[in-house]
Amino acid sequence: MMAFSTAARPLPPVRAAPVPQVAGARRYNISRIGKLPIPIPEGVQVSLNGQHVAVKGSLGEMEYTIADCIGVRRTEDPPMLRFERLEDSRKASAQHGLWRALLANAVHGVSRGFARSLQLIGVGYKAALADDVLTLSLGYSHPVVFSVPCGVKVTVPSNTEIQLSGCDKAAVGQFAASLRAARPPEPYKGKGVRYAGEKVVLRAGKRSK
Repeated sequence: MMAFSTAARPLPPVRAAPVPQVAGARRYNISRIGKLPIPIPEGVQVSLNGQHVAVKGSLGEMEYTIADCIGVRRTEDPPMLRFERLEDSRKASAQHGLWRALLANAVHGVSRGFARSLQLIGVGYKAALADDVLTLSLGYSHPVVFSVPCGVKVTVPSNTEIQLSGCDKAAVGQFAASLRAARPPEPYKGKGVRYAGEKVVLRAGKRSK
């Protein structure tokens, strides 16, 4: 006669049923930059017309058409610009901080401006400005000529120093980068065009055997 055990046997593990994903249920975090208001300083005029924003100050005027997924409004006491997302999407999350940063730069630019300085390092390297045309002598067989872009002011205090200024941060920065790219600092003696205050790491020259 066979013997049967009456001891309780362990039950197989129970797996939880997967939670169904509901379309559109994901929430995107609010941009830390986008939620910050922009103070409007005295002397700066901001005009809002739907998605169109115009910022005017003593140094110039800038206009933008904001993405449809972002809302902008002005509050008073003190005057500020505030941004909000009009939809909960990846695009709106990315655009939120972007447009806040662009308008903050515009307010700063038309009131205080942006500036960038460059230096020419090298024997015979020099800069000359005439009629919105900047000519650089950088050791090539020919001079390097640049037309000064609209909205950027260029001064040449000395033939080895160039100063840029303007209310458009992107335009000033892009033109400065173009000038530097004409002759980037070389790694052994540092000759070339560099930003003022830029530290160039020099390499040791090859030693002869």
